[in-house]
Amino acid sequence: MRHPHRDEPKMTTIRSFMTDDHRHCDDLLAEAEQAMAKGHIAAGRAAFDRFRTALLAHFAAEEQTLFPSFEAKTGMTMGPTRVMRLEHEQIRALADDAARALELGDSGDYLGYAETLLIMMQQHNLKEENMLYPMCDEHLSAETPTLLARLETDLAAK
Repeated sequence: MRHPHRDEPKMTTIRSFMTDDHRHCDDLLAEAEQAMAKGHIAAGRAAFDRFRTALLAHFAAEEQTLFPSFEAKTGMTMGPTRVMRLEHEQIRALADDAARALELGDSGDYLGYAETLLIMMQQHNLKEENMLYPMCDEHLSAETPTLLARLETDLAAK
């Protein structure tokens, strides 16, 4: 006897897909921090460049694909997506500051910016993972397969 749900692959949710990408970005930032803490400036710069590229691709995927879909479906434009966009601006600015410190070879300043960046990203990610992404899964269930394909394409550009 075939169990229909047991044999079929579980559909990926927006929450799980985007949370996985958060972890990918976190790993890249940790790699940059580790290199800089050891005084490996060239490796730190390269790792931070990979992190920044991944972070900006993640934000672009949310701002150009996920958030507009959520807003169109729910009519909420001044709610959680607005807060996330504002936080994206703050995180981008911190990433720019960290990149400038790296360009100048100032590992002390870089590590300070990176620590603040990590804290802001952790707080931001928790809001998305525990509030916004579940709301997206709830309201966008019919569009999830198409949205996931678009998000995957957006993130592959990194």
